[in-house]
This record gives sequence, C-alpha cells and structure tokens, in this order.
Amino acid sequence: MADSNLFCISLILLPLILLFLLFLITRPRPIQIPIKKRHIFITGGSSGIGLALAHRAASEGARVSILSRSIDKLEEAKNAIRQSTGIDVAIFAADVRDFEAVQRAVDEAGPIDVLVVNQGVFVAQELEEQKLEEVRFIIDVNLMGSFNMIKAALPGMKRSRKDRGPGSIALMSSQAGQVGIYGYTAYSASKFGLRGLAEALQQEVIGDNIHVSLVFPPDTETPGLTEENKRKPQLTSIIAASSGAMKADEVAKKALDGIKSGSFTIPCNSEGILLAIATAGLSPQRSYLMAFVEVVAAGIVRIAALCFQWNWYGSIEKWHMQKNRT
Repeated sequence: MADSNLFCISLILLPLILLFLLFLITRPRPIQIPIKKRHIFITGGSSGIGLALAHRAASEGARVSILSRSIDKLEEAKNAIRQSTGIDVAIFAADVRDFEAVQRAVDEAGPIDVLVVNQGVFVAQELEEQKLEEVRFIIDVNLMGSFNMIKAALPGMKRSRKDRGPGSIALMSSQAGQVGIYGYTAYSASKFGLRGLAEALQQEVIGDNIHVSLVFPPDTETPGLTEENKRKPQLTSIIAASSGAMKADEVAKKALDGIKSGSFTIPCNSEGILLAIATAGLSPQRSYLMAFVEVVAAGIVRIAALCFQWNWYGSIEKWHMQKNRT
C-alpha cells in the first residue's frame, strides 16, 4: 500500500518539478509586442501572405509599409488595403537582392518596430534537373534577401528602442524549412538557412529588446502556388499532400498572433505543431508550458516522424518501381 501511495505521489510531483525547472530555465522570457500605432514593414507585401499580413496589421491600427519588386502590384495592394480598412499604406519598389535599393527604401520608410521578412520564391524540381542559375535565384531571394533586409533595417530598429518599446523581426520560413521534401533541394536549403539566421540573430539582438520569430506555414493558397504546381514533380505532390494547404489570411492571422506574443517558433496548423515539437532542438522557447510539451512528447513525436519517413520513402520506392516497369 505504501509503495502504491509513493508511486502516485511521484506521478504528481515529477511533472510539477519538471514544470518548475522549465519555468526557471526557458529563455528568452515571455514578451508582448504591441502592434497598434507602430511601424510594421513587410517585404513581399503586394500579394499572398504578405498582403494578408498588411491587411491585418492595418486593421489593427499599425502604420504599415510594404515592399516588393513591382510598383504596379504595390499600387493594387495599396488600393485594396485602403478599400478594406480605410487606411493608406506606404509602398516601396525594390528587389531584396539589391542591398542599396533596400537600404534606400528602409531609410525613406523611417524607423521600423516590426520587420516581417516575407519575400520568397519557390520552384520544385529535382536538383539534377534544376539549373544552377535557378538555384542561385531561390537562395539569393529567400536567404540573401533576408540578410539584406535585416542588415538595412537593424541600425534604425536599435535606435531609441527604450522609448519605442520592444521590436520584432519575423522571418517567413516554411514547413519545408523544417523537413526536407523530394524536389525541394534548393527551396529547403534556403528556408533551413533562415533558422540558423534566426537562432543566431536572436542572441545578437535580445539585448536591444528586439525579438525574433520564425514562421512555418504549409502550402498556402496564393497566386504563386498555382504557378508552382505546374512544374512540381509528381513525387513532390504525393509527399507534400500529407499537409493540407491553408488560406493566406489564415496564415497571416497565425503569424501576427505569434509575432505579438514574441514566439520564436510559429507553426500554422496541427502538422506544423508536430513539426515544431519534432525539430525543437536547441531553439529558444519562451513558454515553459510549450517546453514541457516538447520534453514530454519528444519520443512519441520522433516515432510519428519515423512513420512519416516510412510512408514517404515507401511512396518514392513505389513510384520508381512503376517508372521502371514502363
């Protein structure tokens, strides 16, 4: 009887001890990042997730600036936001691969409180078939473009931070930045790179009260996705089908809510939450409750991940067998 009582007490105490330990050690500490009356600068803001984010931020009272390459698309986006919210946004035409052009846009826009680095290009193709020029283009836009934007905005973001409150830098990655998928060699490389950038950058800017977020959306219903699907290898479509597509506004809501709560990792659907737990690794975690889930569920989620890999490699094997028969 005494042994069973001791066992029951242990079942209660051990989780509580773990929770208390995680409360003490999780870093950085929780933070709330206000949006209203603050300057939010969004790249890739003329369409898709970026445009949806601009709509949401403007409707919540933020001063919004959007940047993309096409001035015509920017004008369309500006008019659409004005019609839906009654608010004018500032627009800037620049290619994120061009640091000088980005710097001019940032200087003209003025000090930024929340920088959302959202631009991205994606072409799914096997590496053997993909031209190196296309690989460079993907990496230059998705990864080097992010370096350019942050490098240009960071000095202004750091100045007078005590007077302006906490700042945020949010990087739009992808679920393909958490797990490699057939046909995504160049894209995954660029999005995996954002994680290393975000983790190191958070350590560099935490002392300036700037907080980094990494958003991991699945396939999102945007004009770009329709074009991407025209070239997507059959195997890529089969494997990627395990995570359904979301609407741009749904992703924007998840992203903005995560940014406001200062979350480092921002998943956007149930599969994304599982991926976030499975790939938590050494990434920072503000929530000791989420840290508890990561610790407790790590083994189970690893089994689930292996099941996914078993399914994916089974699909690849089956596809090659069918191909060899023809």
